[in-house]
Amino acid sequence: MPASAPLPRRDTRGIVDPTELLTRVRFRRHTPAPELRPYLEHYWLIDWELPEPYASRVVPHPSVNVVFQRYGSPGAPSAEVAGVGLGLFTQELTDTGRVCGVQFRPGGFRPFAPAWPVSAWTGRRVPLGEVFPERGGSPEHGGEDALTAVLSPDDDHARVAALDAFLLARGPAPDPAAGQAMELVELIRSDRTVRKVSRLAAASGLSARSLQRLFADHVGVGPKWVILRYRIHEALERAEAAGAPDWAGLAAELGYSDQAHLVRDFTATIGLPPTAYARAVSVP
Repeated sequence: MPASAPLPRRDTRGIVDPTELLTRVRFRRHTPAPELRPYLEHYWLIDWELPEPYASRVVPHPSVNVVFQRYGSPGAPSAEVAGVGLGLFTQELTDTGRVCGVQFRPGGFRPFAPAWPVSAWTGRRVPLGEVFPERGGSPEHGGEDALTAVLSPDDDHARVAALDAFLLARGPAPDPAAGQAMELVELIRSDRTVRKVSRLAAASGLSARSLQRLFADHVGVGPKWVILRYRIHEALERAEAAGAPDWAGLAAELGYSDQAHLVRDFTATIGLPPTAYARAVSVP
């Protein structure tokens, strides 16, 4: 594991129009048990009761999520492992519902499922029981007991305790490579000078091929993909801030070849050019 685990994120990076989302749903983050903190970003809990449908949209982090969910009332509960999402994730929310999620740190999932490289789940949403089989439980759901324990309580502390218990029963297994992968992804996220894989390879002391293999096994996507995804998160956050961003300056700061390159990347990911998105989210 990393020498010191970063604090859980408190930002809204990756959420498309977070102000709108937070007016529609009850969204909370909670810190996991101390033994799990080196591997997890946080738990995220969402409850809603909507008079009309609402589509939430997220540009996923390079993270695996374990998700317990119930849509509608009395909707059937289910649980899944969501690998790193390669594109914009859209989920329509209707009526009432509840989601309790575990967001792993990039690189932090494999100690809990060491039999497979994390790239096996990339771009996929897999029933929980395929990754964490339950003795005597439902292979599709990963065990009815876990679903009930996580989704039934209205109290947040009870849900967090159930998520802690679920994960502590399944790991983490010692894995020094996972710690290295987490540290390298954190370096990409926190150091804007890491704009090329060659720089990351130099910082890690690994060859480019070894670095690619480490990321495939423990992150699920390559280091270049992670660099590009964090660029988009930064651009998305700047577009949501008050005042018009200096797009040309931001493009240079993030390592794009020019402003047009940033615009193409942003538009391909979000579906709107950055200036149009900035206008849309600024409308009261």
